[in-house]
Amino acid sequence: MSKPSILLACNFPERLTRLLRERYEVHGPMERSAAEMVPAGGHEARALLTMGTMKTDRALLDALPKLGLVAYFGTGYEGVDLAEAAARGLAVTHSPGANASSVADFAMGLVIASTRQILQADRFVRDGRWRGNAAERMPSVPGLTGARLGIYGYGASGSKVAARAAAFEMEIAYHSRTERPALAYAFKPSLLALAEWADILVVAARADASNRHAVNREVLAALGAHGHLINISRGMAVDTEALIEALENGTIAGAGLDVFEAEPDVPERLKASPRAVLTPHIASASVSAREAQEDMILANLEAFFAGRPVVNPVPRG
Repeated sequence: MSKPSILLACNFPERLTRLLRERYEVHGPMERSAAEMVPAGGHEARALLTMGTMKTDRALLDALPKLGLVAYFGTGYEGVDLAEAAARGLAVTHSPGANASSVADFAMGLVIASTRQILQADRFVRDGRWRGNAAERMPSVPGLTGARLGIYGYGASGSKVAARAAAFEMEIAYHSRTERPALAYAFKPSLLALAEWADILVVAARADASNRHAVNREVLAALGAHGHLINISRGMAVDTEALIEALENGTIAGAGLDVFEAEPDVPERLKASPRAVLTPHIASASVSAREAQEDMILANLEAFFAGRPVVNPVPRG
């Protein structure tokens, strides 16, 4: 009996790829997510495995006439038009919450690295500037105890960021689509109001067309000259040009970024900024988080090919 046919839109971790090849006829990975990149045999695929940052447009869907499932690795699924997928009768799945703890850990790492200037301190030592016996080696910076941390997007990752920030004795507030009255933290009625209040703004919202460039010049100005921006959501949530200007002009004090608008391309001006901590979209790259996401992918595929409801469908509407 032949194995069900699936198509990989990109390279996936070794463990997942191995398990997929044991169970399915695997085509790809594609060089990029585009109709003209579908390999020989891939047009017969019943399932497409992809990532939220990659486009699954109409042309690609047209090139996969037997497709029944689009399975996203990770929480995000902004790469597909959900209305178009529904019109075609496609199931769309993702891995909600699987990487939330890992992402929250990393967010706090970026908070510390940016506010306490860890990279600058590393360069200070490596450049041989640590000399003499002065008590103050570098200019002092504000600590985290008592600092105001604003969380934009109070989902699985945002809630775990809040729990970690509370352990640092920080004051916490949030803005999200809906207020949660049971929370002990203050709800701010807008992202702008949150930025005006915060010393550190963590972007943890699920990015889609509705909040593209939500963090704009006005929000960055509200965050202010002593403020830090941390983004572990999606690059599209932040206006990159406005952020670069804010860093260059001292509109904000610093930024910690794990995601970018045109990954893997990062603007040279951003890379040149001494105020920015930049990492290659690895907040979820812990072993536990990756394996949890892989297991969700496998469970959704198994359910789909068995004719059962998928385990983790994306929310509709």
